[in-house]
Amino acid sequence: MIKIGVLVSGGGTNLQQLIDAQAAERLGGGKIVTVISSKPEVFALERARRAGIEAVTLSRKEYPDVEAYSQALISALKKRDVELVVLSGFLTITSDSFVEAFPDCIMNVHPALLPAFGGKGYYGLHVHEAVLQRGVKLTGATVHFANEVCDGGPIILQKAVAVKEDDTPEILQKRVMEEAEWHLLPKAVELYCSGRLSVQNGIVHIKE
Repeated sequence: MIKIGVLVSGGGTNLQQLIDAQAAERLGGGKIVTVISSKPEVFALERARRAGIEAVTLSRKEYPDVEAYSQALISALKKRDVELVVLSGFLTITSDSFVEAFPDCIMNVHPALLPAFGGKGYYGLHVHEAVLQRGVKLTGATVHFANEVCDGGPIILQKAVAVKEDDTPEILQKRVMEEAEWHLLPKAVELYCSGRLSVQNGIVHIKE
């Protein structure tokens, strides 16, 4: 069994997909052992509690800097023997030491087709606003391993989503979540937990 720790900062819609996949035994033998939030009283914590999963608040504002917070996260995850860390709407910056503590073991879902519309400042609705301003016809979502470069880690899975003429950032965000993010993240976790992912020279290979 692969022990999974999910990091959240908000409502937890992607977390819910992982919880549902776990209930349906579709996480490749993985098990979510803890959900840690960077903010208190977010609904993602309630989702975890309802599923019988440990819900922890590790509030960013209680720590003096990024490094101190990153060390607290590392300690909390290592204490629970977490082997796979999933960033699910986790909007808090961590230090390089956090990535180094879990090499090729931290997954993030990003609401665009990386490397387009990624990096500093591209999160939440900002991504979809930029997509619409640029006039692209296809967007989507990407699940990737996190590294020291923001949104720059090895890509695991991607799925394209059409951009429509009358889209607003909010409408597009909802479509990308429903058509891409909610499918990709549980699948990527399943692939990892079933031992089907490997990383060579910055490229993710998926075993059939």
